[in-house]
This record gives sequence, C-alpha cells and structure tokens, in this order.
Amino acid sequence: MAGAERRPRAVLVICNGGFEGMRHELSGDETIIGRNPTTDITLLDESISREHAIVALDEATGIYTLEDLQSTNGSKVNGKRVRSAELAHGDEIEIGHTNFKFLLIDGEE
Repeated sequence: MAGAERRPRAVLVICNGGFEGMRHELSGDETIIGRNPTTDITLLDESISREHAIVALDEATGIYTLEDLQSTNGSKVNGKRVRSAELAHGDEIEIGHTNFKFLLIDGEE
C-alpha cells in the first residue's frame, strides 16, 4: 500500500546460554514467555513461572511493553525489577537465567 507507514519489526534475541543468538520475532499483539510448552517463547528454566511474562504491542501507539505475570522471581528490564515497563530498542530483559535483547528492526537486515 503506497504511503502506508510501516512499523519496525520487534525481535527478542537470546544473549546467553545454549540458545544464545536465537531470535524470536514478535509477530502478534501479545507474546507470552514462560516454562509451559504452550507459551509463545518456552524457556527450560526451573527458576521461571509457567507463564512468567508477556510482551504486548499497543497497536494505537506502536509501543511494546513487558509485563511480569506475578511471577515468583520477577522480571528485569535493564537490570531493574519491574512489574510493567515500556520497551525501547536495545533494552535488556532478564527472565530467570535467560537474558534477551529487545530490538526494533526497520526494513531489511
């Protein structure tokens, strides 16, 4: 569609452990992260909850947020424990023993 504004794609990249470098494109409005095999991003880590956190896109503003789903061990953004946080390009997310980098990718890589 000519003139239509294209939003950058959002990606979570694992930064440590055996899955370092694995990329998860955030294609829907909500991406659930947890230990449960039915979550969108499943982590094999006993320190996280079955449904630990959610990354959500506000379609109206184009802003992504991370919300901790009342997990026991919490979630961190840029080293700070959060219940909810707006995400920006380059933010570091820590869930259990897994570290992610949140990236917004504009155009082709």
